Amino acid sequence: MTPRLATLVLAVTAFAAPAFAAKGDVEAGKQKSVACQACHGADGNSIDPMYPKLAGQYADYLAHSLHGYRDGTRNNAIMAGFAATLSDQDIADLAAYYSALPSSIDDLSRHLKAK
Repeated sequence: MTPRLATLVLAVTAFAAPAFAAKGDVEAGKQKSVACQACHGADGNSIDPMYPKLAGQYADYLAHSLHGYRDGTRNNAIMAGFAATLSDQDIADLAAYYSALPSSIDDLSRHLKAK
């Protein structure tokens, strides 16, 4: 294998890795979310603007964020402490759970007029 081909295979594998990541289990995520509820609310819809609403967010975004807190690419002392204890499966489960919840996040769709 040429060095150029090896580099290409490595790059494709690195970008494809998230597709092979663990699948999250909503019920397991619900059980694991107890510690999250103090800040993010029992239903993932925090009423304190200091804490983000997790309910209804994309699972990939939630997982990416938790991985970032765990590996230090996202900086928040509180979240880093919580995320440090999470396995990849824990992260997938929490992401699946919160993404499955109904959200109270407002978007701009109600401001757009139907054409």
